[in-house]
Amino acid sequence: MEPMTFQAAEKRSAELRDELNQYAYEYYVQDQPSVEDFVYDKKYQELVELETEYPDLITPESPTQRVGGKVLEGFEKVVHDIPLYSLNDVFSKEELMAFDERVKKAIGHPVSYCVELKIDGLSISLKYENGVFVQGATRGDGTVGENITENLKTVKSIPLRLKEPLTIEVRGECYMPKASFIKLNQQREEDGKEVFANPRNAAAGSLRQLDTRIAAQRNLSTFLYTLADFGPLESTTQDHALNEMSRLGFRTNPEHQVCETIDEVWEYIEKFHEMRDQLSYEIDGIVIKVNEFTLQDELGFTVKAPRWATAYKFPPEEAQTTLLDIDWTIGRTGVLTPTAIMEPVRLAGTTVGRASLHNSDYIEKKDIRLKDTILVYKAGDIIPEVAQVILEKRPNNSEPYPVPTHCPICGSELVHLDEEVALRCINPKCPAQIKEGLSHFVSRNAMNIEGLGPRVLAQMFDKGLVSDVADLYSLEKEQLLTLDKIKDKSAENILQAIDASRENSVERLIFGLGIRHVGAKAAGILAEHFGSLEAISKANKDEIVSLNTIGETIADSLVTYFENEEVHELMQELADRGVNLEYKGIRASQLAEIESPFKDKTIVLTGKLVDYTREDAKEKIQNLGGKVTGSVSKKTDIVVAGEDAGSKLTKAQSLGIEIWNEKQMIQAIEESHTD
Repeated sequence: MEPMTFQAAEKRSAELRDELNQYAYEYYVQDQPSVEDFVYDKKYQELVELETEYPDLITPESPTQRVGGKVLEGFEKVVHDIPLYSLNDVFSKEELMAFDERVKKAIGHPVSYCVELKIDGLSISLKYENGVFVQGATRGDGTVGENITENLKTVKSIPLRLKEPLTIEVRGECYMPKASFIKLNQQREEDGKEVFANPRNAAAGSLRQLDTRIAAQRNLSTFLYTLADFGPLESTTQDHALNEMSRLGFRTNPEHQVCETIDEVWEYIEKFHEMRDQLSYEIDGIVIKVNEFTLQDELGFTVKAPRWATAYKFPPEEAQTTLLDIDWTIGRTGVLTPTAIMEPVRLAGTTVGRASLHNSDYIEKKDIRLKDTILVYKAGDIIPEVAQVILEKRPNNSEPYPVPTHCPICGSELVHLDEEVALRCINPKCPAQIKEGLSHFVSRNAMNIEGLGPRVLAQMFDKGLVSDVADLYSLEKEQLLTLDKIKDKSAENILQAIDASRENSVERLIFGLGIRHVGAKAAGILAEHFGSLEAISKANKDEIVSLNTIGETIADSLVTYFENEEVHELMQELADRGVNLEYKGIRASQLAEIESPFKDKTIVLTGKLVDYTREDAKEKIQNLGGKVTGSVSKKTDIVVAGEDAGSKLTKAQSLGIEIWNEKQMIQAIEESHTD
């Protein structure tokens, strides 16, 4: 193949940048991706190769500049041209009504309000010159903030170039989605690090990292809500400004609403106070702004805050209860995790009797003791946590809680590794770690072996039927029948599920092995690139790090894992027992060769499938170039309706979407070709 000229490379890189930025906009801003991940990945890799060969082609708005890599010496100060004012808070309906009365008195007539969700994140200010992102800063004290431009470039919902070449300044909130917060804290607990108290702290900590690669890995997002410097834009209302920002490529919150009366505002507040648990991000209140900009100008500002806006703060989702006991468990990496056992209490719409205590340092730092009256809350509105002890209610005979020194399961001495805050059991034969590893191995995103729940696996281990994951593939029916509540049919179903898992593509096995830091997505990237478990086991650090999104932490973990001779013995045992160690998925290079009615189509599966499990059907469709999503929209191409299909089928019919039954899906799978 002839090498590409600079002019041709320049043209092609511009095309790729435009395509990739549009794909990212659809995915991260509109939540409506138009292409499969592997289509994006293929074009992204092509752009990386062009920019590597011709570094002069790299532009500030190139998606390759979002991955981070710079290590900053510190954050320089930024003086805001236009101050970032804080809002006055109200905490009751009466205070809200009083705000409305002040506005009406000052203006002389009723006004309309634009109401928005108050995102619990970190306030940011973004400057664009001729449509190009040039500076991002924190709020700071409202007058002086910190320059965090390089970290904000890694946030994929922030456009690096606007859809128009405007010079403007916008403001909003950078936040961490609840799911990302939970995943991050789970990983930090597993790594023995201190956890973040809430998504807001996690977002702030991520944006203040001096290593921009860390910020890039944190999956932050944004909602923009203020035009600080309009530039040539001529918005006359807050509602119109939000629509203009969305048109330019910014992510704005779709839940904003114009209310004609303060009673409508209160209805909005009540609605989202009830719905806040259902949102994928954390909110701590509602922002109410006079909608008309001319009226905002007329009302003006106090020294600290605008007179035309206020924030209604939700009451804290906290409750008092009594700590009865602390339950200590060992995870699959040996981390010792304490859980508070409490008098059941109603919290954020549910009754809870257990709460996270994170690690032994957390207990010592907060001086948590048995029989204490404690204040509990839901971190990210999801996970119950112990916030503090109510000291004035502590019993007189209270004594500090003795932190365990030995593993509660195997009795081995607990240790702190590399200054971790967590205690670990480092006994590789600790039954708790082995049981947790088995549970992870059979889980849905790993080998997906149905019927093997934690209780069944614990029985198997305790009876000596399994000592590692390879032993699962030597189980016999007679052995299963010795387990409690396992009858003839259950035993057959388990053996069938184990047998079916032998045929899984190797990325499931890689994830199932529980290699530290290697999640399901990384497992897929590794499997597709190297093709087999053996090839991965022989790869060196440089070869692994060269893969897009695979960093040094994962590479070091993989190299260390495969240096262990016992791992290679396990690989051989799995191979001897018929477990597939090869990649069976589609590769980017095979995309053009696929002939399938699923190719480049968005598919929704609904109802009960008879001949396939939902996961098997999804995997086969994806391997044939299709995309399987969970919700029906105008972008859905085909809905496969199994038995007892419900609301998704009804919606598909109302939108005129093509509907298949399971037999049609199976026929399409069987008639498709990948070579």
